[in-house]
Amino acid sequence: MLNRFVIAANEEAFVERAHAALAALAARPGYLRGELTRSLDEPEHWCLLTEWESVGAYRRALGGFDVKMTATPLLAESLMEPCAFETLAEAEPGGEVQTRASDRA
Repeated sequence: MLNRFVIAANEEAFVERAHAALAALAARPGYLRGELTRSLDEPEHWCLLTEWESVGAYRRALGGFDVKMTATPLLAESLMEPCAFETLAEAEPGGEVQTRASDRA
């Protein structure tokens, strides 16, 4: 999941909330990894990126109490745009491109 934010003020509070949200999500089954990133070109632009075993795992994670208390309010402040993406191709350094079938079928 990729949630983007524009934070013009109170950056420290946002970072603290994002860390709490990331920790709550990381505790849920199906969570693979997550990152809080910031644009190098436009520092008010942030991204919370999480990777899950499946879309279902992510959706089930949203039902957890800690997620409802920390992550859901933060995610509600993200930009209104698509946030769920599936990996269709990937490549390791020096490796070949590996493709996957879509789960949308």
